[in-house]
Order: sequence, then structure tokens, then C-alpha cells
Amino acid sequence: MTPEAKHVVSELRREFYSLFAAAMKMPVIITGTSYSSNSPIAFWMDDRQRLNYVNIYAYIAPDTFMPLRPFILRLAINKSALQFMMVKKGQEHRNPVWDFELTVLPTEILDFLPWIVSLVEADDKVSPLLLHSLPHPFKLKVPSVGLCHNAWTLEAWLLTNSTMF
Repeated sequence: MTPEAKHVVSELRREFYSLFAAAMKMPVIITGTSYSSNSPIAFWMDDRQRLNYVNIYAYIAPDTFMPLRPFILRLAINKSALQFMMVKKGQEHRNPVWDFELTVLPTEILDFLPWIVSLVEADDKVSPLLLHSLPHPFKLKVPSVGLCHNAWTLEAWLLTNSTMF
């Protein structure tokens, strides 16, 4: 990833997490970067005492060898290579039931903040009626089995699928 792209991801992540923490109706903790270069995450315990987290990272980004590659971000809730859990009295408290990924352009991610907060609240209250309207159209990637856990904004989908990189 180019230094410029790294800077953009870092700044958007910092801003999104700060605004997300302020908008949530429960305490949200934002981690710092570590020596192992894990990116910061924001995490919280929901009303059912399940640990949840959101992680923002570059899904694809320009780099030295492919400077024209599209710049696409992914916002993952409770889903990533990260094996993050909290042990309390010998029990796992991470949320194994719910996960979601949203793939967006960098210019779209902050627009989704109110929708993401409402998505988290809707899951916690088990009420889809709490969802805000979408700030940008998106395409759901529906699996052959199970629930849909993956969405792309239309712009991110078109850019990724129309570009040879």
C-alpha cells in the first residue's frame, strides 16, 4: 500500500472510531496500534454481555507495483482474521452469532456511520425497524446458505469489477 493510502486509512479509521464511540449508547474502547502491526479496532459489550468489535482496513489499495489499483475499504463487524475475545470467569464473551462486512470507497465510509450505529443497535435490540436509511445504494452478496453478512456499495462494486488490476 502506498504511504498516501496508509495515511488515508489511518485518518478515516481514527475519525470513524471516534464518531462511532460518541454515537453509541454504551462505552466503546478504541485500541491503539501494537508492535505486531495489528490495526486499531473499536470494541464494546452489548446489552446481552457479548463482545463486539468493528475493524476498518484497506480491502484493496494502490501500491508501488500497481499504482492504479482501486482504493477500497472494508468495515468488518465481528469478522476478520483477528481472533479477539475476552475471557470472563472462564467463558468466552465474543459475539459468535452476528458478523457483517461493508465494502466501500474511502469517500463513502463516514456517510455510513449513522447506518452502522443503527445496524449495531438493531442487532442488540433484535429490531430491524431501528435501521436508518442507506446513505449510498449497495449490493448484497447473498450466500447460497444462511444469512447475508456482506454488502458492497454500488460504487465500490462497480469500481472493483470494472477494473483490471
